Amino acid sequence: MKNLRRKTLAAASAVTLGVGLAVAGGLAPAASAAGPDTTFLVLAPQGASTGKAAARVAAAKGTVVATYDQIGVLVVRSTNPSFATDVAGAGVESVASTAGLGTALEESETVEVSAAEAANITADPTKEPMFGQQWDMPMIGLPQAHAVNAGSADVVVGVLDSGISSSHEDLKDQIAKDKSTSCIGGVTDTTEAAWNPTTSDHGTHVAGTIAAAVNGKGVAGIAPGVKLAAVKVVDDGGSIFPEAAVCGFMWAAEHGMQLTNNSYYIDPWELNCRNDARQRPVWQAVQRAIRYSSSKGVLNVASAGNSNYDLAHKITDDGSPNNGTPETRENLTNACLDLPAEAPGVVTVGAVGPTGAKSYYSSYGQGVIDVTAPGGDTRFRTQGAKSTITDGILSTTFNTATKTNGYGYKQGTSMSGPHVTGVAALAVSAHPGMTAGQLASFLERTAVAQSCPGGVYNPVPNWPTPVPPNELPRNIGPSYCSGGERNGFYGAGMVNAYNVVK
Repeated sequence: MKNLRRKTLAAASAVTLGVGLAVAGGLAPAASAAGPDTTFLVLAPQGASTGKAAARVAAAKGTVVATYDQIGVLVVRSTNPSFATDVAGAGVESVASTAGLGTALEESETVEVSAAEAANITADPTKEPMFGQQWDMPMIGLPQAHAVNAGSADVVVGVLDSGISSSHEDLKDQIAKDKSTSCIGGVTDTTEAAWNPTTSDHGTHVAGTIAAAVNGKGVAGIAPGVKLAAVKVVDDGGSIFPEAAVCGFMWAAEHGMQLTNNSYYIDPWELNCRNDARQRPVWQAVQRAIRYSSSKGVLNVASAGNSNYDLAHKITDDGSPNNGTPETRENLTNACLDLPAEAPGVVTVGAVGPTGAKSYYSSYGQGVIDVTAPGGDTRFRTQGAKSTITDGILSTTFNTATKTNGYGYKQGTSMSGPHVTGVAALAVSAHPGMTAGQLASFLERTAVAQSCPGGVYNPVPNWPTPVPPNELPRNIGPSYCSGGERNGFYGAGMVNAYNVVK
């Protein structure tokens, strides 16, 4: 396969992963020379106390900054250059430096709508001035759904992303401030400034799709009656580090959230191989956090990615790590997963455009995609020749340069994911008490099945070369849909808001 890099919330770059595997023996002497202040994930054996691991951390001149006893994971800082070696031993299963593991925030371009445009748009039956531009909402049966149930305030959705603007007129009353936090560095900071956006409005856009208020202003969210928790996992440099993702899943689990939305992938390797010694410690830590959150009743929804890549047929990855020096890994197996999208228990989401056909960029795969939803397709009208931005997804925005709130368009599976999360929020509002597994199954049973297109699928034969800036994906070309009523492009089908509440 070609370069697997894609633009979701987090999509390119990142550098090397340093790993020290646990070995038998006594405490190693700590190095005396100081190095750069580095973050590590230290894992105790599954089910074991972190006490022995913490003692080894201290002896190896490390400082524990966050402890997750529930999953046996410590987040540690150390300036000891040989920390990964020194900490190994009884009580430590594995350790990984997260230096360079931040996945760069490389999102699709935001095209803002002017205030004058917003004021002059004719109102529709929902009374939201811009609903007429939200072609995605009728596609999933939203007007009919809102006549039955618009969401319960008892439902809290964690938006693991770049923060949510708490001053936006469509979001300020939707946020559960007491359940919001920043997880940057793997350490929580619940001050309001910490979980507001600083360098990206991606999380604000995602939040609007899920739950923008029905208040006669701007846009309509799918589940305006529910509450949102801003869980910031993207740092000011635009990177998502594994310790932040682990923190985010654990925070959601311990703060009564029923859902999380995850429009990113973790680690610089698009396919994270649990049988690779370099990647296994991070894979284990993230997997433990996801599994724990599921056990606490959280359903995690994740975007499939924008690589136009068949996730069911992993053969070769020649575009990772995304640090400018990729290496070729061949003969890959299903031990290599796209995290969090392919983690067990996670609902994996593909994207469609205004016609309901697979978006040209959306990754896919039989047995991988669970459901699909609108994510936008700005190239289908011209078969790739040029972009029509209004075929993207309109939602809430925050201009990080001017510090002003507004509305604008984005596209990507980062946008289809929150559609599914919003529908899931309506479902659990209408049917409280569902477990995470029951809710995932319900989303699939109520989805509207979509058939595979016949033959080779290449909706953008006129795609310009070279690829325009801020466009996606890297892998332009044909794709192949397999399966019947449930298939590799659409999974069980397109989610439907009315079907989950009627």
